[in-house]
Amino acid sequence: MTRFKFLVFLAVLAGFAALAHAATFNEAKEAYDNGDFANASKQFKALAEQGDANAQFAIGSMYYVGKGVQKDYGEAANWFRKAGAQGNADAQYNLGVMYAEGQGVKQDYAEASIWWRMAADQGATEAQRSLGALSARGQGLPQDYSEALKWYRKAAEQGNADAQLNLGAMFDKGQGVATDYAEAVKWFRMAADQGLSLAQRNLGFHYARGDGVPRDLVQAYMWLNLAAAQGDRTSQEGRDGVAGNMTPEQIAEAKRLAAVWKPKRPD
Repeated sequence: MTRFKFLVFLAVLAGFAALAHAATFNEAKEAYDNGDFANASKQFKALAEQGDANAQFAIGSMYYVGKGVQKDYGEAANWFRKAGAQGNADAQYNLGVMYAEGQGVKQDYAEASIWWRMAADQGATEAQRSLGALSARGQGLPQDYSEALKWYRKAAEQGNADAQLNLGAMFDKGQGVATDYAEAVKWFRMAADQGLSLAQRNLGFHYARGDGVPRDLVQAYMWLNLAAAQGDRTSQEGRDGVAGNMTPEQIAEAKRLAAVWKPKRPD
């Protein structure tokens, strides 16, 4: 799954030239924040045409979603490319998404990987996770589980829940690394703590089987119940199966734990 980076304003404007038009950028941002998208788009576009990378990213985002301008993926890609060429990591990531999805450009996973790598090298976690996915699947890049593991780990260590899930799955299946259920559980737990239903399901089944953790049906039921509450039918079936081996008191405790559970923000 790819996630698009929508309009994000950067507070830092460097150099004399940037300071000269900072007020105009702030005016455009204020217009956007106030819902005056037509005015904001005009101001951002004027700045973008002067070469301001942040404004190029902004107007590209507005073309992508159709705010203040006619929705136009081709124009969005054009402005993201200009901003990305100047090093804007969000624009680089977005352009990679557009190549991966074939939005405004011909679908090209190899080209997506180029832009995602630029963003990933700057620490962009979604780009790192996306590169890991391309390496794991062999899309636009040679299939290489070790390379996938590397990128998933970089994103996972920064708190990206999807990357934590993917990294856990690689340890679970022994892809690019020796099978290690305890390590898989570690990463599944981090993603599950953030509320990712697939991670909660995987963690629940590991507790049910006792793989990588001591077997604990209360914990198994709790995590499967949390995933089931998000509409995951496999988790619902697994929870009901686990319940058949539990006492009423254990089920009550698992439900209590699920009721008081709250997602954690990544560190």
